[in-house]
Amino acid sequence: MEESQRQKKIGSVLQNDLAEVLQSAATHGGMRGVLISVTKVKVTVDLSVAKVYVSIFPNDKGKELMEGIKSNTPLIRHELAQRTKHQLRRMPHLEFFIDDSLEYIDKINKSLKGEENPIKDPSILDKRKKS
Repeated sequence: MEESQRQKKIGSVLQNDLAEVLQSAATHGGMRGVLISVTKVKVTVDLSVAKVYVSIFPNDKGKELMEGIKSNTPLIRHELAQRTKHQLRRMPHLEFFIDDSLEYIDKINKSLKGEENPIKDPSILDKRKKS
């Protein structure tokens, strides 16, 4: 089902403000050099839940940062509610997910360029099998 105009507007408002909140929290939290971007926010039809897709660079800090984000979700939600209090009546519950689409695209590019050749390295075949 396609998102309504209202869902898209609320998603974009949340996306912009969440990006600022997360990036400032990472900078003030001693994580200099880490880039956090909110790639997509999908809001449910009843506007009660927002699925937030976060891209973290460098990738090796992703798991650690996601644990921190998930444990601080109430604080993030409160900060977001303060920023959007004139635009939203109720703040949706936030669910965070890592957006690994850039990593996936990079793997496809490597495969197309022939950097991962299964003939030269047979151990790659296991990764390519459909599960």
